[in-house]
Amino acid sequence: MSENTKQARTLEGRVISNKMNKTVTVLIERQVQHGLLGKIIRRSTKLHAQDDLGANEGDLVRITECRPLSKTKHHRVVEIVTRAAV
Repeated sequence: MSENTKQARTLEGRVISNKMNKTVTVLIERQVQHGLLGKIIRRSTKLHAQDDLGANEGDLVRITECRPLSKTKHHRVVEIVTRAAV
């Protein structure tokens, strides 16, 4: 492979909404250290992702970056890591 190929960023998160057609909302949580206090705090980001696998609310999914699919959707669900307990 050439050096010009970029590796797409892969993230894991929890599906919090699947109300849209072929789109899920994924909550990405990360822990960062506060700049002044040094305390570990939890930050979160909500992303929209294209879902062709049929993920439900509560599922842990792996998403990757892709070309813009709509105004707010720039990720695609690659795999469902764990299903939610029903």
